[in-house]
Amino acid sequence: MDIILLERIEKLGSIGDVVSVKDGYARNFLLPNKKALRANAANKKVFDANRAKIEADNASRRADAETHSANVAGKQVVLIRASSNSGQLYGSVSVRDIVDALNADGANIGKQMVVLERPIKTLGIFDVKVTLHPEVTVGVKVNVARSPDEADLQSQGVDVMAAMFEQDVSGFTEAYDPNAEPGEIVIDEPEAEEQA
Repeated sequence: MDIILLERIEKLGSIGDVVSVKDGYARNFLLPNKKALRANAANKKVFDANRAKIEADNASRRADAETHSANVAGKQVVLIRASSNSGQLYGSVSVRDIVDALNADGANIGKQMVVLERPIKTLGIFDVKVTLHPEVTVGVKVNVARSPDEADLQSQGVDVMAAMFEQDVSGFTEAYDPNAEPGEIVIDEPEAEEQA
């Protein structure tokens, strides 16, 4: 289906471009959300008559998004989640979790603005794109940790999982006497002197 774009759409085109897309994409997303018009003679005349107004509205929305981007850009949110010893989360971090954390921090964004390329299922710091306008995109950092202390370490650049596995695991070692009878309890010499 041929359509006329009413706003810039990533990987498709900008305002006024006539592009060909699959019918379902046009019928289910672009047309109902008023992002495009069907490319027929009547709609082309309507678009040409209203082009200046459409571009002016787009410019004002872009300016609002750019001022709003100062409030969102560079934010880092901490999400505390339970995970296994290998760093795998029990569940995953969803777009809703990120939006709620950002809004609690004063970002004032919607769910449709967060672009999560793949689900977050491990501990660590992840870069997430927030699209405030088709032409204004900012980045935020999502710090997923098991505790606030771990989140602080991760924000300083420490790989918590690698540090956990590098720790000295020697721990407790049992005293061994090769001459002892089976079942006999070994008593260290210094303790025996203290009891005497």
